Amino acid sequence: MDLATIIGMVGAIILVVIAISLGASPMVFVNPISLIIVVGGTSMIVLSQMTFSEVRLAAKAVVKAFKMNLPDLSATIEEMLEVAKTARKNGLLALEDHETSSAYLAQGLQMLADGYSPEMLKDVLDKERLMTLERNRAGARAFQLMGDVAPAMGMIGTLIGLVDMLSNMDDPSSIGPAMAVALLTTLYGVLIAQIIAHPIAEKLELRTVEEERLQALWADALLAIQQGLNPRVVEQMLLTYLPKEQRDKREAANNEAAGGGAEQPEMP
Repeated sequence: MDLATIIGMVGAIILVVIAISLGASPMVFVNPISLIIVVGGTSMIVLSQMTFSEVRLAAKAVVKAFKMNLPDLSATIEEMLEVAKTARKNGLLALEDHETSSAYLAQGLQMLADGYSPEMLKDVLDKERLMTLERNRAGARAFQLMGDVAPAMGMIGTLIGLVDMLSNMDDPSSIGPAMAVALLTTLYGVLIAQIIAHPIAEKLELRTVEEERLQALWADALLAIQQGLNPRVVEQMLLTYLPKEQRDKREAANNEAAGGGAEQPEMP
């Protein structure tokens, strides 16, 4: 569960609710017609710019904004080093017993155990990564569209309300309440865009980058393992995926461990 996303969105909603409740009449901010215009209109416009398959992908992808916790890259490198050591010691066939929660990694390990050629392995992993990228971007695109359209629908609703208000100017006392109702659609549109749609779109884009990087790491590791490279060489290849600070710390720790292991106690 991604607490940052939940805390940010729920916190923003709570702040808005508190600000509204501190007013003289909080119920003036509730208008079903305005909500229907914004939510219904936004949904229809987004649907008109996407296919049904993309909408279904977006509905599935939104879960990643709240629940997806990808493995740490450093821990993933450690896992792949263990896989490399297992393959070097027991052969590629032993990799089919390796347990993992990632369908992508599990598929790659099974292909190694089944003896697929390097070209076939790379082709399948690349295509799988591309399809994952397209699915994630479909979700991000849907919510980005929603964030762009919602304020516009709010403005349309406001203009409708203003036209209705100006056409009934006989009672001056009704102008204020009518103006307030007209402005609500703009408020709803901005709230939906800035508190819901855009944050989810940005988080999905972030998840896309993170997942693509992780799958690229797995693919490089699997191809290196298939070539029978030394685990130390595999580690050096995979360290390029870490930020420089983490990479330097890890290399320093490896050098220290290697130096410590090389020291021999003096004979009396």
